[in-house]
Order: sequence, then structure tokens, then C-alpha cells
Amino acid sequence: MIPSNSRLFSVPVLLFVTLVFLSGCGRKESVADSDSKIVNTWKKVDLPPGADPSITDSLGGNGFEKIAESLGYKTYVMKPEEQVFFGDPRAKIGGMFTFPISRFMITFRPFFFGPNSNFSENSTMTSMCYQTLISLHPTNLEYVPLLATHWKVSEDLMTFWFRIDPNARWWDGKRVTSQDVVSTWKLVMDPTILSPSMQQTYEIYEEPVAISPYIVMVKAKEKNWRSFLSFAASLPILQHDEIGALTGKEFIDKFIFQQPVGSGEYIILPEDIKKEESYMFTRRDDYWRKDYPTEKYSGNFDKIKFIAIADNPTVEYETFRRGEADLFYYTSVSIENWVNDTKEQPFKNNWIHKIRVKTDGAAGAAGVYLNMRKPPFNDVRIRKAFYYLFDRQSIIDQLLYGEYEPFNSFYAGGLYENENNVRYTYDPQKAKELLEQAGWKERNSDGILVKNGKPFTLEMSIQKPIEKFVTLYQQTLRRAGIDLKLKFEDGNAITKRIAEREFSLTWVNYGGLTFPNPESSYASRLASQNDNNNITGFADKQIDGLLERYKLAFTQAERIAIIKEIDGILANTVIAVLAWNTKGIKLGYWDKFGMPEYVLGRTTQAGDHDLAIMTLWWYDSEKASALEKARKDGTALPGTGKIVDKLYWKEHKF
Repeated sequence: MIPSNSRLFSVPVLLFVTLVFLSGCGRKESVADSDSKIVNTWKKVDLPPGADPSITDSLGGNGFEKIAESLGYKTYVMKPEEQVFFGDPRAKIGGMFTFPISRFMITFRPFFFGPNSNFSENSTMTSMCYQTLISLHPTNLEYVPLLATHWKVSEDLMTFWFRIDPNARWWDGKRVTSQDVVSTWKLVMDPTILSPSMQQTYEIYEEPVAISPYIVMVKAKEKNWRSFLSFAASLPILQHDEIGALTGKEFIDKFIFQQPVGSGEYIILPEDIKKEESYMFTRRDDYWRKDYPTEKYSGNFDKIKFIAIADNPTVEYETFRRGEADLFYYTSVSIENWVNDTKEQPFKNNWIHKIRVKTDGAAGAAGVYLNMRKPPFNDVRIRKAFYYLFDRQSIIDQLLYGEYEPFNSFYAGGLYENENNVRYTYDPQKAKELLEQAGWKERNSDGILVKNGKPFTLEMSIQKPIEKFVTLYQQTLRRAGIDLKLKFEDGNAITKRIAEREFSLTWVNYGGLTFPNPESSYASRLASQNDNNNITGFADKQIDGLLERYKLAFTQAERIAIIKEIDGILANTVIAVLAWNTKGIKLGYWDKFGMPEYVLGRTTQAGDHDLAIMTLWWYDSEKASALEKARKDGTALPGTGKIVDKLYWKEHKF
């Protein structure tokens, strides 16, 4: 199980990179016999490995590997020096890792399969439990096998063939077949699944064809450089026997607090779901790829538990500091703890270590997104005024201890950022001029701007943890004559408002994508629809033209140029008042784990750390024993007590 913690598109998250179907030399050593004996409570069928003997080699059966190249198929074979990036050979299996999270999953459906499944928790669950046909190499981003061992592309780049691995098995022991791929696509395209962004991505294909149980073919309706990548590496495959007869609505209704059958290494057992409290992943010792060369050193924990602490980072942090959770991810709302917590016993005794990891992951974007469908934000002058009234640098200096930097791009920190974007800085005078141009000149007796007898009053729903940042913004707006009323709601309620477009302005954090997909967020046809990523109602003919050009940009240089142009237009349009980007992924963890030298995968981005840890780290029984003894005796473990920078990906070039 190889983590490539990059997001491909605004559809299911990129799943784990694995490699060729060669048999391995056995699973890594367990840290304890009892930890490695996970009892299968879900398996109903037990088929031997290998292909159905009735299927010929040319149709994907036994012997296909010998003739694949002559048939035009490709695969990827790992080089020995790449092994460490697919998991550290020092890793052992066993033990448990416990994460605190701020939100319990609303549904246990895979990522983007129906309403309320587009949360980061769902994408993590999908990556652990479900698989795509192929994935991407963790460093060079080349295609590598997953459910499919081989693939072929037609000369016109519009037809694709995939050979399903004959060893691939579902949790219940049944074979993974081509029909599973067909039925998954059909479920995605059922209108009652209520996933317009997903359907926008997959409507560009004709219905896939199962040529044999092991060969599936799909044709794209139009030429698009993303067509192969989207179908092969972004669509989690579900089991035909379970979903084939279901409509989208029936699927939504059936799978709320239970999972569809998957093929990945982990499963969430029904008895391990405590609603609104916790859920737990169990490692499957019968996982069909566990002895593949690139699987031996990843997916190491027997149990991975998530404890839900709803929208309360203070309690979440205390849970970690008490040792009830193994890791804490420091964000803007907990940055004070990152900087100042050095004298408490767990820190001064080196029971907890703090690390700042810098990767090459996409930064995404965050800030106050504006609903341009209605006043006042249908006027670009108002939108710009709100930007000039956001004193980002003061917030960074005073509240964020200089650990962040302003966002100036919707594709920040990588190849796609337009360095020429406007840099909006705090400027109340410019804001005043823009507001006057828009007709907001007079103030009432309360000092609030009025226009046509109506005061400039808005309401913004926020979660309690970001209050200190938004309050400062509220104060600068108030001095400018704008009355911003804050309403506290939980994350699920706010997300529902956004999905239904019932907001004027809202705080949003978007993860980045390794390969940007601007169409899913900025296509005009999505501007008036609910339940998609075009939350601001953005519609622009020039952008639509660039999106069409982007589809045919088969070179990286072309794609970079187009995205930079799109980035510039978005910055000038001001669809959002962008906030700040972290300088490195900040983690605290109890000293009982092993990890590779690079700590997190190359493309790991802020917020995807959990996925990398779940697959790359391992439980170290010797460290755990030493920690337990030190805590009992009140003694120190080795270490400096200082924050350590992990710069592997910045110091090595690939």
C-alpha cells in the first residue's frame, strides 16, 4: 500500500500507489504475534490466487504477462533503489495509531459518492479501503499498477484498455472483474446519486465495455489529456454484485453508516463505529496485495482509530497532550501551542516530538469565499474593497507567530502559481474609494454605510475555532462602515449552507491538486447548480475558452501556461478574499513510532498528513516500552525538545 498523498481532481482522491503483480517473499515481521492475527469476520468466499483458468491469455488470463507488450499494453516495474519510497524496509506490522479529528463522518460512502461524502475524512477512508485501476508513482508521478496490472491507449488517445489483476479480491473473497468497473461508472452517472461534480468528470466517457472478466475498455467522447488519468486513477471501483442493481438513490439510502464492499487493505467493521464518537480501521491480513513487492512495508498498523472531537481544537489538543491520541496536527487555531508549549512535562521530557515537514505538495487555497450570485458581491468593487479591508499581515504577525504567509494565488506554492497576480494588502483608503464608487457613501447614526436606505449589514456563519481571526476582520469592516454579524454553527451545518448556496460569504479551506482541474470549480455551467465546487457562482466566457484549451494541452508547459492565465483572471475577479498558507506541515507525536527518513510522501499537502502516516509509519514496540517506562518514572527520553525541520524533499531532487 503506497501513499501518494496528492489529489488529482475534484473527484475521488488519488488512492494508494502499488506495483506489479509479482509474488513477494512474505509480509514483514510483526511486532507481536497477537497484533498480527486479525480475525476475518467479513469473508464469505475463499478463492485461490490467480486467474480463472477458463480465460485465455489474450483476454487477460494466465500468461497475459508474457504477451502483454505484443498486444500494446504497458506496465511499470519498480527499480530496487525506489523501494524506500514505497515503504521503509525497517517497518513492522502491528499496534494501533489513534488520531483526533474535529468531525465525525456524516456518511461512510466513498468520496464523492452521493451527498455529504466530499469531506477529507471520506477521502481518507476511500484511500484506505478502496482502489482505483492504477495510481501514480510517489516521486516521479508515472503510472503504476493497482487493480489493473497493465493498460493500453489508442493512437488517437481516446480509447483505453485495462487488464484487471487476476489476484484482485474483494473483502468478501470474490474476484474483482471488468463488470465491477462498468457498474461503478453506471452508478456514478445515475442522476439520483446527486454528485454533479463527479458526473461532470465522468460524463465525457461512453459506457465502459467488459471485453472479458479481466479486460475492460472505455472510450472518451472527446480528446482530453485528463481522460486517461481521470478514469484510471480517480475512480474508486465498487463491487458489481453489491451495487449493480441499485439506483443512485438506493445506494445513498443503503450506505450511510455502513461501507460498500472494498478491495483495499483496511476495513471499518460495523462494531467499530461509535456514532458521533469514533470509528476504527482494521488491517486485513488476507489483503490480496500484501505480499507484492511494494506492499510489504506499508499499511503497517493493525488498528487505526479516529476519535471525533466536534469543532473544539482545545479539547482535541488536550486529548493529544494527555496521551489519549498519538498525533496532533497544528493549524492556525493551535499555533500558539506549537510555539509556546515547551515546558510541559511531555515536551520537556521528549515524550512528544514536534516536527515541521516541508514537502512538494500543492498548497490549495483558503479564505473568505464570496457568493457572487447576489448583492453585494455581484459587484467586483465590493469584492475588492473586502480584500483591501483584510489585514492579513497583521494577523500573521500577531496571531500566527510568523508561521504563515499570505495566499496570493488559487494555485499557490507550485508550478501553476501566477507570480504576477495582484498582491492585495490592507488599504482602508482604497476600500473607501471602491465602496463610494459602488454607491456606499453615507453612514447612519450607528456609523454603518447605507445605500437606498438600507444599511450595509451581512451575516457570516463560522465555526468557533476561527473566531479570533474573523473577529479582527469584523472590526476592520466595522471601521469601514460594514456591519458583519457572526453566527456560530458546526461544520456540517455550514457545509450544507455552502452546498445549497445559502450564504453571502463563508470561510473555506481547499486542498490542492497535483494536476489542477479548474473545470470542476470554475466552469460557467456549474455556477447556478448546487452541490459542486463552483460555490461562488463564477461564470466567465474567457475562462470557459481556457478550459476548452486546457483539455487539449498534452504537454506540461501548455498546462502550466493556461492555469497561470486562469489564476490571473480569478485574482482580478476576486472570487475570494484569500488568507494565509502554512510554512510546512506541523506535527506533534508521541515517541513510539518509526517512520521513513522523509517522514511524509513527496506530494503530501497540509491536511493529508494522516494518510501518509497511516501507510508509511509503523508502531515501534521498543520505543513504546521506553515511553511507557519514562512516563511512569517521570524521566526524560533522548531529544532536544526543539522543533525539528524535516527537509528531505527540499534537499533531494527527483
